Amino acid sequence: MLDSAVEHSSALQRVIGRLPYRLQLAGGWIDQQWMSVLNPEPPGSMVVVSLEPTVRFMDRCGLAAGTRAVARRIWGDHLPSGDPAQLVRDLYAAENHGAADPSDMCGIVYPGVSRLDYDAAIDSGRFPSHVESTCDEGVSRWLERVLHLVPVLQRPDGYSPLGVKRLDPTWVARLGRSGRACFDAIVGMDVAALGASLNETAACWDALLPHVHAHPTINVDLRALLAAYRAGSAGAMYSGCGGGYLIVASEADVPGSLRVSVRLR
Repeated sequence: MLDSAVEHSSALQRVIGRLPYRLQLAGGWIDQQWMSVLNPEPPGSMVVVSLEPTVRFMDRCGLAAGTRAVARRIWGDHLPSGDPAQLVRDLYAAENHGAADPSDMCGIVYPGVSRLDYDAAIDSGRFPSHVESTCDEGVSRWLERVLHLVPVLQRPDGYSPLGVKRLDPTWVARLGRSGRACFDAIVGMDVAALGASLNETAACWDALLPHVHAHPTINVDLRALLAAYRAGSAGAMYSGCGGGYLIVASEADVPGSLRVSVRLR
């Protein structure tokens, strides 16, 4: 049975590649300079998880499929050795030349679960001022057990989350704190605190960038779906803007969901 599973994994990775995906948890958007510069309590934090390619995740869903494609183009099918911070900069340069809203590279490069701290006064907020990571196997196995990904929808053509910006520094500070709370919850293996941090991030997105959850191009009531899954779980948020996967924190099974595998090396 084990040999069959290994054979299946190898066959799948020959098709989708061996580079990791990146799952963003609480604090997303604090990595953008125009957001972090308004934070009255720097640094603000976001959490990313490096995922083994055990399934082909949908494109345009906040799992860094575009960044992963660039990484495959410049590095092939394996991450190069070297200083992760420099690899992040190399990948950033390859993907974001001339881009108005640069992408986060760290979840592709750093293994395990990472807290990325952003301060607009350092590197203009383009790169983390500090990275705190854990590759603890017990913590990672726990996270795999309590995280559930429910496929919802890809970002539709013509969609942008940036049509309305209500960048209140009070909410920016809350967004940055939600990432730190999320990392602490994961390290402490506290599902209630993890769920609360996901809920807090979703609330911050509603306040700061309301088109994250509602836009004329989206034909799904993302807020109602989010509320329905929260009712039976510790908390939930979306993997990306405009939907993607619904990330549910729950000790109980979530019907129709996918499990993830955290990359530790």
